[in-house]
Amino acid sequence: METDYLAPLRDLIARQWQADGRETPVDGLLLTSVTAPTGPIHAVYRPSLCVVAQGAKTSMLGERAYRYDAGKCLIASMEVPIRAEITRATPERPYLAFSLALDPATISDLLLERDGRDDAPAGAALAVHAFGPELADPLCRLMALCERPRDIAILAPLIRREITWLLLNGPMGPALRQIGLAGSHMARIGRAIACIRESFATQLNVRHLANVAGMSPATFHRHFKAVTAMTPVQYQKQLRLQEARRLLLSDGADVARIGYAIGYESPSQFSREYRRLFGAPPGRDGQDIRKGFAPPVEV
Repeated sequence: METDYLAPLRDLIARQWQADGRETPVDGLLLTSVTAPTGPIHAVYRPSLCVVAQGAKTSMLGERAYRYDAGKCLIASMEVPIRAEITRATPERPYLAFSLALDPATISDLLLERDGRDDAPAGAALAVHAFGPELADPLCRLMALCERPRDIAILAPLIRREITWLLLNGPMGPALRQIGLAGSHMARIGRAIACIRESFATQLNVRHLANVAGMSPATFHRHFKAVTAMTPVQYQKQLRLQEARRLLLSDGADVARIGYAIGYESPSQFSREYRRLFGAPPGRDGQDIRKGFAPPVEV
């Protein structure tokens, strides 16, 4: 049930959405306002904090479901492809949320200020927790800067550092600390993910990825699936197909040519796997997207 401490946050999100829409003057701060439940939304989460002030949403990482509503937030500790749905939203009470990019350098810096070591094993790349007034206060102050742009350069870094410190020392700390620990399993898997992202159209070499992560192939495979809920092959496939959808949206290129561009040698395999993920073959899905039936922007 929504509580009073969320009211200022709801008001700020709604007001800023009416003023500028999704983009805000604060770097890495993005808004969402949706007036009806959505169908599946396919996106790639990057290291970020997603805060829901009104409504509800479910995000799927592989087969794992993460449900969060007003007064809860989700932390994405690394770049992962997801499938999501906004499940509660009406014109009178729209889904209101925002995402804030997380800075690994700030996290690492603040870890030096903490006592003790953080050797917890890597968990999943997503985590959901409730948050209270102590976190809502700096979040409101950061959002309020959107209406005072001259203050952003000086105050936003200070408030973001405060938010990061509170997260590190709260229930979301274990997920966040993995981002800042250079030698953690999460960080090592993150290096392998960056490698997949940079060359997702080429044939996957799991042994090479394990070397990048500094693990044996068997250990790498186990930790990769624990973090992403996918095998490396499944992860690469999701990135490929999401890039195909982006290409269909941006220029409507020939379907076969897009399939080849993202690494598929067989047009029929590309079409079959695209349909399995998005629910329609690429040609028809591309037409629908360009006609304006694409799902809403993801936060």
